[in-house]
Amino acid sequence: MSSQASSRVNVAHPVQWLSNGSYSAFLDASGSGGSYWRGQSVTRWHENPVGHAWGSFIFLRDEHSGETWSATQLPCGGEAEEFAIDFHEGSVRVQRCHDTLESVLDAAVAGEHDVELRRITLTNHGDRPRTITLTSYAELVLGPAGADASHPAFSKMFVQTEWVEQGGVLLATRRKRSSDEPSVWAAHMLLVDGQDGDTHEFESSRLRFLGRGHVLRDAHAMRPGIGLSNSSGCVLDPVFSLRRGVTLAPGASVKAMFWTALADSRESVLSLLPALRAADAADQLLRSAQAHAASRRQQLDIDVSQAAHFDGMIGPLLRADRHCRAPAEVVARGHGGAPVLWGSSISGDRPIVLLHVADEAGVASAHELLRAQCYWQAKRLACDVVMLGAADQHDALAKLAKAQNDTLKAAKNAVKAECFALDGAAIDASVRDGLRTVARIELDAAKPWPAADYGRQSIDSAPTGRAPIPRAPTRESPDENDTEAREFDNGLGGFVDSGRSYAISLKGEQCTPMPWVNVMANADFGCLVSAEGGGYTWSINSQQNALTPWPNDSVADMPHEALYLRDEDGGEVWSATASPIRVPSARYRTVHGKGWSRFTHRAHDIEVELLQCVPSSGSLKLSRLRLRNGSAHARHLTVTSYVEWALGPNGAVTTPYVVTSRDESTGAMFARNAWREEFGERVAFIDLGGQGTTCSGDRREVLGQHGDVGRPDGLIRGEPLSGHTGAGLDPCGALQTRIELAAGAQVELVFMLGDAASEAEAQALIRKYRDTDVDAVLAGIRDTWDRVLDTVQVHTPNRAMDIVLNDWLPYQTLGCRMWARTAYYQASGAYGFRDQLQDSMALCVSRPDVAREHLLRAAGRQFAEGDVQHWWLPPTGKGIRTKIRDDRLWLPYVAAHYIKSTGDQAVLDEALPFLEGDAVKPDAT
Repeated sequence: MSSQASSRVNVAHPVQWLSNGSYSAFLDASGSGGSYWRGQSVTRWHENPVGHAWGSFIFLRDEHSGETWSATQLPCGGEAEEFAIDFHEGSVRVQRCHDTLESVLDAAVAGEHDVELRRITLTNHGDRPRTITLTSYAELVLGPAGADASHPAFSKMFVQTEWVEQGGVLLATRRKRSSDEPSVWAAHMLLVDGQDGDTHEFESSRLRFLGRGHVLRDAHAMRPGIGLSNSSGCVLDPVFSLRRGVTLAPGASVKAMFWTALADSRESVLSLLPALRAADAADQLLRSAQAHAASRRQQLDIDVSQAAHFDGMIGPLLRADRHCRAPAEVVARGHGGAPVLWGSSISGDRPIVLLHVADEAGVASAHELLRAQCYWQAKRLACDVVMLGAADQHDALAKLAKAQNDTLKAAKNAVKAECFALDGAAIDASVRDGLRTVARIELDAAKPWPAADYGRQSIDSAPTGRAPIPRAPTRESPDENDTEAREFDNGLGGFVDSGRSYAISLKGEQCTPMPWVNVMANADFGCLVSAEGGGYTWSINSQQNALTPWPNDSVADMPHEALYLRDEDGGEVWSATASPIRVPSARYRTVHGKGWSRFTHRAHDIEVELLQCVPSSGSLKLSRLRLRNGSAHARHLTVTSYVEWALGPNGAVTTPYVVTSRDESTGAMFARNAWREEFGERVAFIDLGGQGTTCSGDRREVLGQHGDVGRPDGLIRGEPLSGHTGAGLDPCGALQTRIELAAGAQVELVFMLGDAASEAEAQALIRKYRDTDVDAVLAGIRDTWDRVLDTVQVHTPNRAMDIVLNDWLPYQTLGCRMWARTAYYQASGAYGFRDQLQDSMALCVSRPDVAREHLLRAAGRQFAEGDVQHWWLPPTGKGIRTKIRDDRLWLPYVAAHYIKSTGDQAVLDEALPFLEGDAVKPDAT
């Protein structure tokens, strides 16, 4: 394996991983990153190569101009005369010049204590004084990364913050749910050289910092004149944010230190802080970080050059990098997910480096990779190494692997890492394909290895969060529904259509207080959508087979599906819904109905109507877009339909395995994720009524490297989509068409998002609904729900009671509880033994067929011993067996209620087999 810098393969996302063996933090060239302590995530970070700013950031606000920017490229680096980052062995330095103000950010982790430093040095090179407000921001986890990713809103609920007035310290801890959970306490403190007194502004509520409907690059708290709220306690969505203002005379400099400390108790974490108040504490920490890094190298017998190479390989371990993985055609072959590897004792839980060894020389060079693995483990970065050798090299590799595993296991308090030696001639082809698909780095012992360019890197400026999209001057749109009578109107929304629908009106920057969503579903497919346009779509199982990512973020509620409009004459870009790109002068109206939602607004003299619905049967969602030219001249528009693919369980990392393609038969786009245990053969698709003239499966092309759905840089530039699809991309689905609208003319486009068991079924579904009138589909949906809701109508002296009982509770029971089994705050996808039995009781009159079907479904989840599955996931039936006793009481109770309501005693004659499985252990529940 060559280590020559001249022949190495450069990685796409270099990072520097800083660690003392207990506390770790990393930053990439954009400033994004994460922090970890003893196996727990301190701050939130998700593998996402495009668009999202995760990590700890420092904002600067000029109090004279009101301008805001960040010290790093993300989240809002803005235009900078100079922007460079230096990766050092024990620290990271980011330097930039904004106008005449220079900032230098140093980041490091202490060698001896679990403390992280972000020091920013400001220098005023101008000829006038500058008053700058410095603000930190980090989203807190303080728990397992996996649990946070799979259910963020639930994870956030258990983090509690506290402000310690004496010393100006913001504390946070995770309340334990069980006694075996580790205790985690974090402290955050801001000190400014030459300034006495403590920080006077702080924030620990993400909702208050960002504001509803905002993201970090356009945070409410960073707007001119806006202060922090000084909120602490059980804030439900916790952050660390501290603020202080500084004034710099011409030629003056000032240093501000943002400290973060971790410990296992309140007393212990506070005890770390007094030493940080020393005048030279920051310099001491930077020296200790460098010394610790050098000492670690010496202990592992690694020189500076080797360490730089090993550090350069970390980026692809954290973010999938197609330059370091197997070729795209090989990545596309893997199928079956992690269970394919289990027969080789490989868990698939950690990133994998795959090394091909063909001869004895390759065995010798494998030592270098194993040294790298020990180096990563010492920095508390877990990965597995798999050596795939020729048959005559297997014995030598097996000995090497055994010795390596002994070394890895002997490391004290280290993360788990393993080494494997496999005989390339003996393993099954599916295992070989699986390894090459899942490996983050694939190496040939005789070829160069990947590395990053360390030292100084110049960086292109990232667009700011302010007005990134060309805007034409527009007058405020008239709202013809302002006078519409709405029952129980709360100022934003109310019931219409005799209670059958709910209408919401938004203007300016208005959002609903929390996402007000409509769950639209049939028995096999569904979606949810918020009034602003957020939400997600799933097929068969709302937790295990999400087609687009489940949002579970009630603050930003950023969509993962969007329909974009671009005026080709003026360059204006906006969306068909209020989010992700809102036109401030437009008034947005959303109506949630039974099985459908309609969004309307007028912007840039274009009247926009988007109708979304899920047919009563069939695995797809229809989105009909109507555009009418309200101006006196012809308009040239580009319409782009966009989805971010998930194709896996909620919170799972699936993007490295999604393969996109353009179907030649229909012109639609297909997407698959075969690297999963279930649903791997299914084909997701999008279609623009056959009118998608260009397409892309590359999210970076559509959004840009540092763009996002609210700032799609690729669309803003106005370049046509390239048609780039395949494996190894940051996957998306985008179809684009151009239209010309004469004055007063109207056009209609139908966008489909769906899922099928095969390509042939996907093609058939697409062709069927291309030839189907959407109004006829909508009429069928309304008829389905009218038959359910009209079966029983209750009239009481309380109109509110009537609306809820006659419409919305039955609608939620069947659509949300029985079919979807998901919502905005929880997406289980599972049947709960008692939960859905209880729900089915409400359907015994209006939908006795559904109640009967579920009664038998639940009866089939019994064990011969008398206990039941507490919950299970369709279609496989995987779930848990418990000793919860009231579960088993609900089956006879509901059966009796069903028979009494329907007279169907024949249901008792149905015979179903018992489940078989290991009994619950006596000491377990």
